[in-house]
Formats: sequence, C-alpha cells, structure tokens
Amino acid sequence: MCQKDKDYSQNPSHFEEIHESVSHRDLNWEQYRGYIEGMRFFDPHVHMTSRTTDDYQAMYDAGIVALIEPAFWLGQPRTGLASFKDYFSSLVNWERFRSSQFGIKHYCTIGLNSREANNEPLAEQVMEILPLFLYKEGVVGVGEIGFDDQTPAEEKYYRAQLELAKEAKLPVQVHTPHRDKKQGTERSMAIALEHGLDPSWVVIDHNNEETVKSVLDQGFYAAFTIYPFTKMGNERMVKVVQRYGSERIMINCAADWGISDPLALPKTAALMKMHGIDDETIRQVTYQNAIDAFGKSGQIDEADFANGIAIDQSLKMNGNTILRGGQQPLVPRESLLIK
Repeated sequence: MCQKDKDYSQNPSHFEEIHESVSHRDLNWEQYRGYIEGMRFFDPHVHMTSRTTDDYQAMYDAGIVALIEPAFWLGQPRTGLASFKDYFSSLVNWERFRSSQFGIKHYCTIGLNSREANNEPLAEQVMEILPLFLYKEGVVGVGEIGFDDQTPAEEKYYRAQLELAKEAKLPVQVHTPHRDKKQGTERSMAIALEHGLDPSWVVIDHNNEETVKSVLDQGFYAAFTIYPFTKMGNERMVKVVQRYGSERIMINCAADWGISDPLALPKTAALMKMHGIDDETIRQVTYQNAIDAFGKSGQIDEADFANGIAIDQSLKMNGNTILRGGQQPLVPRESLLIK
C-alpha cells in the first residue's frame, strides 16, 4: 500500500501529514556523551507509563533530572470511568514512585485527551472527576488537551478544560493535531485567548516550522517533540533554535508506546552543541523554560531535583518494589550526573 492510499481511519492521530520531511540524526552514547557533560535536562513531555525501567536508568545516566508525564491516549479506547480513575491515580502515585527509584523527579499533567473527548457520554463522566486529581501534589498543569480530528466534541471539552485550568490556576499543555496542524494550532490559540488565558500560561506542543512563529508572536510557549521518524527531527530542531533563539521554546521526546526515543532530549542538546549553539541557549530550551512555564503551578521547586534526587530502592509503595529476583536495592548515593 503506498503512502497516499493508507487508511487514516484506523488511528489517524498517529499518522502525519505526508508532505512532512523529518531530518533526524541518531546518536549512540559514545557519540554524544562528551557533549553533554555537566548538563542537566528537564523533559516536559514523556509518557513513562509506556516505558521500561531501563529507560529510566538511561535517562538518569544522560542527565535527565526531572520530567512531566501528560495524561494521554493509551492506544485503545478506555471503556469506563473506572479505567480513567485508575490511570490518573497511577500518574500521581505509582509512576511518581517508580521514577524516584531511578533518581528522577516526576510531575504530571491531568486532562481528558482529545481522542477520547469524542466519546461524549464517557467524557462527561471524566469531566466530573478531573477536579479530584488537578489539585493533587505533583500535578503541574491541565493536559494534554486540544484537538485531534478537530471535531465539535473536541472543542467542547477543550473549552471546558481551559475553564478548569483557570479555576485551578494551572498552566495548560495543548496537543496540536497531526493533520491540518497549522489550522489546528491557530484554532487552539484563538480559543485559549477567547477564554481569557494568559498565553504565557499555555504550552502549545508538537510544533513545526509552519507554526512556531505565530505561537511565539502571540506570547505562547512553543514545545517541540523530537521523534525518529515523525513530528520534528533533531536536525530541524537545531535550525529552529538557530533562527528563533531560546525564548519560550522547549524540547521534549514525548516517548510513548510507539517507536520513540526517551533520550531524544539529551541527544538533541548534543547535536545543538555540535552545531555551535551556546550552552546557555541549550540550557534554556532543554531545562529552564520548562521549569518557568510549568512552575507557574506552584508545584515545582528546582532545589528538589537540580542535582538529582537521592535514590533509595529499599523503599516500597503499597508493599510493591521495582526490584525482582533477589536484586539488592540501591541506597542513597551521590548523583550519577555526568561530570
């Protein structure tokens, strides 16, 4: 089946515009580790529920000290409210604990994702329970919300969640659609402004070269997702930073259950360094801007993770541990950040 004949109805949110070209350079550990010595990173969009403990270890070793996990679509529709409750609960409890066992500070955003907004009877129930989670410790925003197919139902629940964000005084993390991205991005921003949100409290995610100027010109944060084959390639990202600088730009990996790279952030930092971008610019787009944007939640204290967090794998949560087969736990030790 050729590209133009693909059936987009099966899972349209994970197909891209067919004209998009992804310029991407993959790097192995020995190729990039020297470029990121002493750097620390904050990944503001990564779905760790879908990742392994090996990913956590590799991220920690590469200098990732903190991350944000947005609520998202798990690959198949949830069939009842209880599954949403369990999922949201896992983001503020178990996944937060699991991350700490590898020295990484875990935050999350909570929201009804755009795909499942189209199941209106279930969406109505989810909207009722969202406030129970938005005020939990470690929740730094409402997200990821926005558009997928740009349906009336998606707009309805996007608007409703913008109002929840205003009430809770939380930043908003917006998922822009993969098809008709420019139109969907402009629509997302216009609605946010219509609801009276300060654009500096809104992170517009999954940007590309078509959308970035308008996002920045209107005062929003522009986030970019680095994927090996889709969204934004790391070589293209280097050119974006060279052109637009570092103000209100942030980079993430959005690694999930599909083909994706949880180390995309440090690899992109290394590539920027290879292309002569200065350390302060790299720090802004791979660390500081995420803290500034989501720190408006009042939930982020950089002192909690700036030098990594103490690892104590002897701890348990509800009697559960990450250890298996008689493994000996790691106990508090100095940070393993590359020096």
